[in-house]
Amino acid sequence: MTPAPLLIDAHHHLWDLDRRPQPWLDDPGLASINRTFTPGDLRSTATTPIAGRHLHGTVVVQCMPDVPETQDLLALAEQEPLIQAVVGWADLTSPAIGEVLDRLLAGPGGGYLRSLRHLVQGETDPSWLQRPDVERGLAVVGGRGLSYDVLVHSHQLDQAIDLADRFPDLPQVLDHAGKPNIAGRALEDWRHQVRRLAAHEQVVCKLSGLITEADHDNWTTADIRPVWDTLLDAFGPDRLMFGSDWPVANLAGGWNRWAATVDELLTDCAENEIHALLAGTATTFYRLASRD
Repeated sequence: MTPAPLLIDAHHHLWDLDRRPQPWLDDPGLASINRTFTPGDLRSTATTPIAGRHLHGTVVVQCMPDVPETQDLLALAEQEPLIQAVVGWADLTSPAIGEVLDRLLAGPGGGYLRSLRHLVQGETDPSWLQRPDVERGLAVVGGRGLSYDVLVHSHQLDQAIDLADRFPDLPQVLDHAGKPNIAGRALEDWRHQVRRLAAHEQVVCKLSGLITEADHDNWTTADIRPVWDTLLDAFGPDRLMFGSDWPVANLAGGWNRWAATVDELLTDCAENEIHALLAGTATTFYRLASRD
């Protein structure tokens, strides 16, 4: 049977600044996205089809290292049909992480919690993911049946590789492809490290956040293609998933321009590969269920 022509956005954000401040948005360079973004905003914005598919469901991802924000997103998922899963936050270093996760899972919308994420990209410790307290927390995450979203810069990919080595049974997804330096055209080290990471079968990768690693004002599809080709070769379509990183993507063209770019990049892919990239991988990794 031919798979239903679904499109899953496996990585986007939402924030209501009246309810919960986002101090990171105070950076002057982020002024254009320093406002509230709602599911309705995404629904009205994400109008460009990819391979003839229109947005069907999403995975919303935390921004703040803050349990209350995760609670807000879970409660929202319970009410919003577009949201099919939540990537939340809890303090991996806390001895009480098990109790925190149990409360989240048992609370409003707790059934939508599928993965945790920490902004490792902002940690100065070059082995943060290998800290004993962090590893204890990750073991608890896996024990609760959750996955882990890995957010690192390209120069931190060694940490992701070590994590994959040490946690072969923990499903992991590399957010934003490890943030390759597209703007600086410095991809060789990233390419080598990504291939090492892709050798671990429990790791998948998000095709997201690439346009904000390029020249925000002048990037073209040609700038993205070397990264795309490397990821497709290293992971294969069954371990890649589309994500928009909206509304952060607005800094470099927005949801629709990224969607049009992905549509162009998929030209040479077979239908089963397109389905994996646009829906299948995300559905399997995040255990998504239809809410029709």
